[in-house]
Amino acid sequence: MNVLLENESTIRLGVFIGVLALVVGLEAWFPRRKRCQKRTTRWSTNLGLIVLDSIVLRLALPIVATGTAVIASENGWGLFQLVAWPPVLELILAIILLDMVIYWQHVASHHIPLLWRLHKVHHADRDIDATTGIRFHPIEIVLSMIYKMFWVVVLGPSVAAVILFEVILNGCALFNHANLKLPKALDNALRRFLVTPDMHRVHHSVIVKETNSNYGFSLSVWDRLFGTYIAQPSAGHHQMTIGLSEYQTKAPSQLLWALSIPFRKNHQGLSSRSVSRDQI
Repeated sequence: MNVLLENESTIRLGVFIGVLALVVGLEAWFPRRKRCQKRTTRWSTNLGLIVLDSIVLRLALPIVATGTAVIASENGWGLFQLVAWPPVLELILAIILLDMVIYWQHVASHHIPLLWRLHKVHHADRDIDATTGIRFHPIEIVLSMIYKMFWVVVLGPSVAAVILFEVILNGCALFNHANLKLPKALDNALRRFLVTPDMHRVHHSVIVKETNSNYGFSLSVWDRLFGTYIAQPSAGHHQMTIGLSEYQTKAPSQLLWALSIPFRKNHQGLSSRSVSRDQI
């Protein structure tokens, strides 16, 4: 346990860099869509956001989800502390339950206006690739961590479960945002359990009905279970428009624009935006 805690940052950073490099390489070899913007500006903005996210998170919160798991364990807090679960069973159940609460957090970020203001930074990206999976406003990242800390206290999972969950979540976010063409048979097989790039790409459509679907990050079961699953984009993966209809310009690729968008006037919640006939 101490070894995991002492090396958590190294483990997470190593996995992140490894998965990012692998997915970016696969995107180059097997692209799903043609890009509408150059990589240089987009990538500098998206990578710049994750650097800022890390700095702000460290400054804003003295502890994060893993530290909360340690405190919960020491004080006997949470549902998993009430029963002596077999370690492997607890690990699996904890990861599944944490993945479910992240699904509901994602749903909330689309339907609560204040959260949508922040989440628009992620959806405004006009291309979608692995770097889109790390494109989030720093305030959203802080709120997300507080949300995860709350559920760690409620559930009381082990430190190992929290670390593994975070690693899986980050890895899956890079994978399912990838501009990657998978063989149809492989995609169909994988999406029975995991969120694939083709499945999640629907979620980044400008069509509101499609944006309000496929919220899962890791497991695909939640969208099927809660009725938010759409198999394919109505316009097809090659013709579909990515991003938000009101921001089809070069602006979303600029870092200062991405940081300032939550504070601009005339925001509407996604569920309340008017929908034209061609969006239904």
